[in-house]
Amino acid sequence: MVAIACVSVARLAAAGFAQSTDQSESRARSISLPGIGYHRTLARPAPEGEGPTGEIVIEPERAEAELPEPVMPSTRSSFLAKWKKIRGASGYRIDVSTSRSFDNYVDRYRDLDSGNVTSSVITGLQPGIKYYYRVRPYNAGWVGGNSDTMSATTANTSSGLVINPVFDGSIVSNPNANAIETMIITAIGSYQSLFSDPITVSIYFRYSNVSPRGDPLGDAVAQSAYIIYHVNWASYISSLKADGTTQNDTSANASLPSSPLSSNIITSSAAGRAIRLNTPPGMFANGTVGAGGQYDGIVTLNSSQPLQFMRPIASSNYDARTATEHEIDEVLGLGSHLDRMTSDLRPQDLFSWSNYGVRNTSLSGSRYFSIDGGLRDIVDFNQDPSGDLGDWFSPVCPPPFLYVQYATGCRGVSPDIGELSPEAVNLDVIGYNLTMPAGPTNISTRVQAGTGDHVLIVGFIIGGTGPKQILVRALGPTLTRFNVTGVLADPFLSLFDGSGNVLWNNDNWKDSQQAAIQATGLAPPNDFESAILRIVQPGNYTAICSGKNNTAGVALLEVYDIATGTTSHLSNISSRGFVQTDANVMIAGLTVQSSDKQVIVRVLGPTLTNYGIADALQDPTLELRNGNGTLLAFNDNWRTSQEPEITVSGYAPPNDFEPAITRLLSPGSYTTIVRGVNNATGVALVEVYTLN
Repeated sequence: MVAIACVSVARLAAAGFAQSTDQSESRARSISLPGIGYHRTLARPAPEGEGPTGEIVIEPERAEAELPEPVMPSTRSSFLAKWKKIRGASGYRIDVSTSRSFDNYVDRYRDLDSGNVTSSVITGLQPGIKYYYRVRPYNAGWVGGNSDTMSATTANTSSGLVINPVFDGSIVSNPNANAIETMIITAIGSYQSLFSDPITVSIYFRYSNVSPRGDPLGDAVAQSAYIIYHVNWASYISSLKADGTTQNDTSANASLPSSPLSSNIITSSAAGRAIRLNTPPGMFANGTVGAGGQYDGIVTLNSSQPLQFMRPIASSNYDARTATEHEIDEVLGLGSHLDRMTSDLRPQDLFSWSNYGVRNTSLSGSRYFSIDGGLRDIVDFNQDPSGDLGDWFSPVCPPPFLYVQYATGCRGVSPDIGELSPEAVNLDVIGYNLTMPAGPTNISTRVQAGTGDHVLIVGFIIGGTGPKQILVRALGPTLTRFNVTGVLADPFLSLFDGSGNVLWNNDNWKDSQQAAIQATGLAPPNDFESAILRIVQPGNYTAICSGKNNTAGVALLEVYDIATGTTSHLSNISSRGFVQTDANVMIAGLTVQSSDKQVIVRVLGPTLTNYGIADALQDPTLELRNGNGTLLAFNDNWRTSQEPEITVSGYAPPNDFEPAITRLLSPGSYTTIVRGVNNATGVALVEVYTLN
């Protein structure tokens, strides 16, 4: 479990570790001098009948044939240099220059010994610059000539998270150094692709069965040590809110308390800088803290545990990359105050709940991570003091879903951090800026769900070339929490393919797929509500919400793109329902992620009579509002405004009395509201199309 030790202020001051003067004196006083935090991921006992634990040996021949190339795109200040293995070499020396003729050298990169590896992360560079590099093989008896000159260009941007790894001698001198470094570099590449913060985090990596201070790691799979700071509550909350850029941030910041829950927030040095606080690194390779310490944290992989560096992972081994990602998460700032028994909270504790509207930052009862005031349980926190209390609750192995941050590791599984993983969402809301895919990633529609032609229908298209995981859910009773009356008491949900074949039916979401649905963090709050989780191929799909036993009421039907970042995407989404008046008009919401998106929204009413709908809404109106409820655009009849743009789009409504709006939408949440002119009622279809 975690133990956090605060280094004495007197000792640090004597060492010359002082606050920077680039901020106001009042801000400087709001941040303490640094201390040290620790974290351990615990191993589980080996399954009965399996062999002894210990270091996994990778034979050189197998490693050479099967070792995948590390993956790490260039950043604004680093790139990954790679070269071919030379037979007989025991190591390589590398030169880096801004000149093809090497008439100058980048600082530290002249004849630098990189060890017996075939890749190296080159750091401390300038953005948008082309660099040249070459290597020379060597062994105990000879030094070879220069390789061909290779080149790489750093990203021409001022943003983007950079993690600079430094490898301890326990890795560099290990026979499996190439496999270990490749694994760590690939893990780092995932974080740099996921987060856009303009900060650099330095981590020292070790492979040993003792900590940097010499303490045995025992039953830990891995351990991390990291710099922490106590930041005054008001200063921290102000900085966290100011840094909010993503939809996760908007939701999470809205759930922050109006009054302090503790005097200070204990943040890691990296997480503090992510929200522009003055929290520099200050750790040395031996785990001590003081002036000149260049690291934000140290990650030690336990060489006494059966860690495997190459995938696929054998059932008796732990995935070293998963263990590495777990400890990187800790250095970046995950963790709970419960592990150090102090009243000052960690950033993660701000989003700890036991029920909707009920916070819980204690060991009593249950705790779960939520970014909407406890409405949605994303993942349960561990409440067993023998494990880390900032980690996730550990299920039996193999786990029903693959998360990195379990308090105890499972053998034979390979979870990774991803865009929608609870680890990424948690890092996002404590200050890192999660990069999400472009385009709409979910659609929701609230309207009266009746019978016959008045059921609630949502249609959507999966575009692209590969399979896509989606979650469809229908809420009824939950809407009473938001002062909606006349809700649908027991929704029934069906999912159809483009040919009208039923793919799945669901009445109550816990009837089937309970564990899988909970793993998405989108489980309905009420047991009588419905949900379907499916992997579907590109094509047209329809979800229909009706009331059990032909009942009627207001329902919310939602479609979520679960597996973003794949070769397919959710697009061209539509909703059909019976539009009434006042609170029972049709309300459709959509979310745009990552980058601006040109969309067209249109509403069909009279056109529906051509498809057998007897009571179609004859003159619908359309409102488009942003996430704050501000009206962005209104239209009654589509030809009255934007006629040329709408015509060119190819999505002009067939009837002149039908409305349409086209607009470039920035990332965020949006709502469309459909009403009838003069409070008329009837069936309407609202559609959203992406144009770029």
